[in-house]
Amino acid sequence: MKLRDLFNPDAVMEQSARDVTVTGLAVDSRAVKPGDLFFALAGAKTDGSRFIAQALASGAVAVAGDHKPDDLSVPFVRTPNPRLALALAASKFYPRQPEVVAAVTGTSGKTSVASFAREIWGRLGYASASIGTIGLVSPKRTVYGSLTTPDPISLHKQIDEITGEGVTHLALEASSHGLDQFRLDGVRVSAAGFTNLSRDHMDYHPDVAHYLSAKLRLFLNLVADGGVAVIAADHEHSPQVVHAAQSRHLRLMKVGRKGDGTGEGIRLVDATVEGFAQKLTLEHRGRTYAITLPLVGEFQIENALVAAGLVIGTGGDVDQTFAALEHLEGAKGRLEQVGAHNGAPVFVDYAHKPDALAKALQALRPYAKRKLVVVFGAGGDRDAGKRPLMGEIASENADSVIVTDDNPRSENPATIRAAIMAAAKGATEIGDRAEAIRVAVEGLQPGDALLIAGKGHETGQIVGDRTLPFSDHEAAAAALAKRTA
Repeated sequence: MKLRDLFNPDAVMEQSARDVTVTGLAVDSRAVKPGDLFFALAGAKTDGSRFIAQALASGAVAVAGDHKPDDLSVPFVRTPNPRLALALAASKFYPRQPEVVAAVTGTSGKTSVASFAREIWGRLGYASASIGTIGLVSPKRTVYGSLTTPDPISLHKQIDEITGEGVTHLALEASSHGLDQFRLDGVRVSAAGFTNLSRDHMDYHPDVAHYLSAKLRLFLNLVADGGVAVIAADHEHSPQVVHAAQSRHLRLMKVGRKGDGTGEGIRLVDATVEGFAQKLTLEHRGRTYAITLPLVGEFQIENALVAAGLVIGTGGDVDQTFAALEHLEGAKGRLEQVGAHNGAPVFVDYAHKPDALAKALQALRPYAKRKLVVVFGAGGDRDAGKRPLMGEIASENADSVIVTDDNPRSENPATIRAAIMAAAKGATEIGDRAEAIRVAVEGLQPGDALLIAGKGHETGQIVGDRTLPFSDHEAAAAALAKRTA
């Protein structure tokens, strides 16, 4: 591909550079291959221009950025927003995309919504995929990832590949980091979903207003003209998302208890717990639907309705979509029952932020006739302000609390635990996560329920600069096996 074909007109390059042939894109100098265009991005910790020499030594044929370094021996493309230019270049280099792309944002629920939309589309006969926190899931392969929204090169390459494999419908998670850093630009989004917004990522965003502004980019800048906006209507910030969608004249679908059941939206009329399922009464376009959702927690109802809205909004049959809700399996590590001891169920959930922890505990309260037990921690090198909040939430919503480690990274694990313990009245502190889980399982009595929160699908514990093998699923299985041996 020619260098000129990868950039918008606002990019500045010498005439002689326009015909340079580019055979690949790179943003990491260590991954540069001969023929690549290297994007020198300024980051929070370092400046990509420091690695231009290394990129050139590996064969880069051109460099793009916002300022030209001295004595550069290859063509330079100056662009006012290198991150945006990278995403748009990636979309041109990897041009194939499914005919329907739905992206969902919000503090909690993105993974479940993306998984649910993929499952529903699959039941409707579409070749569907999802990309997000648990990686890529498509009919032909599953590739586990580590970022909610991958870097633009990886993202567009994956989208191009799965389109070539026949995928026609894709659900994407849109994180605030990904939106703020323009990682999703160039994706032809036909429908956008919003779940909720609560405190998270305050180590990155200066305040909640900035955090919300990043989320709103999905509706203000990315969804196509005439596209669909599916908004969970029951939250404090929902009106601001609705206003953003209306400013673009998007087709608006409000879902939830405040959903527009007589119009395009989906209203939750009633919900009752029935074992590990929920009986729902829904209203859509004035019609009433009775379904059984095989999931625990009202927040999963909301996630299912956002997913249903995305499917219906992009042309899915209404009756078939609501029928498909009765077969949802849920995403791995999202309020997933992994076993039981003494008749007490054990759940694993990814909840690692205050609102998500509260919702998970509240969802499990009906299943704890005696004690609701929780094991959780908080990550290092992340928003420290949420630690006491999570401690307080745990002590308020659970009967027994065990505070443990959860990806301490470069911080002292004891310091993180102390911040949680200060607000978790009566909690027990067990730093070793496997031991904490074993103690919790061992203590279960008939009528109890246990929530192991924080890691969900993850298979590693980040300590210092190393990722050590660790899985809540495996730790729980080992503890349960020991108790039943």
